Amino acid sequence: MESSSESMEPGLNSDCVLVIMAKAPRPGRVKTRLIPSLPLQAVTSFYRCLLGDTLALAQSLAGVEAAIMCPESDVDELALVAGPGVSVVAQKGEGLAAGLTSVFAHFAEDHQRRTIAFNSDSPHLPPSILQGAFEALVAHDLVVGPTYDGGYYLIGANRSHPSLFTRDGMGTGSALENLLSQARVLQLSVGFTDPFYDIDVADDLIQLAAELEDSPGLAPRTAVWLKEWGDAMTRLRTGTAD
Repeated sequence: MESSSESMEPGLNSDCVLVIMAKAPRPGRVKTRLIPSLPLQAVTSFYRCLLGDTLALAQSLAGVEAAIMCPESDVDELALVAGPGVSVVAQKGEGLAAGLTSVFAHFAEDHQRRTIAFNSDSPHLPPSILQGAFEALVAHDLVVGPTYDGGYYLIGANRSHPSLFTRDGMGTGSALENLLSQARVLQLSVGFTDPFYDIDVADDLIQLAAELEDSPGLAPRTAVWLKEWGDAMTRLRTGTAD
């Protein structure tokens, strides 16, 4: 089942689409690596804020369509979160590899647009990096945004490459290495954006909190969450979290 918002194809005239890889913000299903450090309610509301700020970032890019790719069970809930003007599409298959494959099969293969799959937990990323990623696809088959932990926060292509993503190493410290190895096998040229960090573990959250304390406008919903859960963040910083 696909959301009714998907049928509107609001940015179809654009040759660029930014697709957020998302899940519905349900307790115990999102940001699970933070659950040992924070209350479950806090983690769930944190992800909701991250997703809201990521959507705002996507919609701030001129000439770029914003969309969401998600598990089929999450389509209706995420359509409500996203609101009008954002395509919400159910992936085919289970897991991250299937989701990424679905992004390019749906958005790039039929319409031949520059398509970037972006994670839902880097709303603090400078918009110029995303614009640069779309520009890189003019000269390269792929564009990749590396994370410092050996993964990647975005992957872009001009067309679908079904064998590019494998289950082996997805979501691990070898994810980027595996992706680039497969790109070499497929003889695809690769451009890179600046390395960045996403929010997986407590140290990432502490780094984000420091950044948003100085520049809350980068991710205003998340900045508000940090104030609301200030006591929990203090315990996290001092290593006294339950």
